[in-house]
Amino acid sequence: MSSTQEAVVAKAQPSDYKTDLKPVWCAGCGDFGVLNALAQAFAGLELTPERTMVVSGIGCSSRIPGYLKTFGFNSVHGRALPIAIGAKLGNPELTILAAGGDGDGFSIGTGHFPHACRRNIDITYVMMDNNIYGLTKGQLSPTSPSEMITTTSGYGSVETPMNPVGLALGCEATFVARGFSGDIKHLVDIIVQGIRHPGFAFIQVLSPCVTFVGKEQFLTIKNQLHYLDQDPDYDNSDLCNAFRVVNEKGRISVGVIHRSNRPSYHDKMAQLHKAVEKDPHKTLASLMDLYRV
Repeated sequence: MSSTQEAVVAKAQPSDYKTDLKPVWCAGCGDFGVLNALAQAFAGLELTPERTMVVSGIGCSSRIPGYLKTFGFNSVHGRALPIAIGAKLGNPELTILAAGGDGDGFSIGTGHFPHACRRNIDITYVMMDNNIYGLTKGQLSPTSPSEMITTTSGYGSVETPMNPVGLALGCEATFVARGFSGDIKHLVDIIVQGIRHPGFAFIQVLSPCVTFVGKEQFLTIKNQLHYLDQDPDYDNSDLCNAFRVVNEKGRISVGVIHRSNRPSYHDKMAQLHKAVEKDPHKTLASLMDLYRV
């Protein structure tokens, strides 16, 4: 092989990260945009498929590991985060994403979310939010607006919807972002930033359900978009700014809402190991003595 031939290395393409499985989502589903954005982000970062893992729970969006040519795990309902965290603890060298929907992540899976935020484990959580349970035919989800008519709320909901971004900020997540599946280019940039972030990255993706909410959900979101990265007055390191986004009315801010620096779980574990190594009194025998009667 000539030196010229040796220098030519084919750059990974988004299609290299997709399997041959044809998605079973409804035509027009917002999750197609998320799938394309993930493949483009993986290609842009030149991730090695053998060292990348996507974990999901149950729901329409949780089918996504099957469509990506990486290691994948389609787990049980609401358990994407603990399994993703376990995989990262087992092999910190892997790039790991958890993926799923609003029902999966913020109903049965809610209890895992605050702990993922506070531990700051280096994984990226992509939550596709369509405000409804699509796989099981259109029931009210934890993020459904109060006025939304669904198969289980024929006159609207009596419950206040959860705000995933507000919850993430309240739990001190170090990277909180929001994207729209109808703007793939912008979403790719957010996902790339989330994967590069050294800690827990939460990305809420507004991903319309054309079947049970209606195709007008796309236009409703599109017409209210406000791009934070184009706003010269927005500083995403300012937590007060971030909380204003949570409560804003009349527009939907997308981009990196908040970013902060805090040691990751693995950084703290490394510090702990060094502290133990320097303490001659902390031996296995001394630990066992604590429990002797």
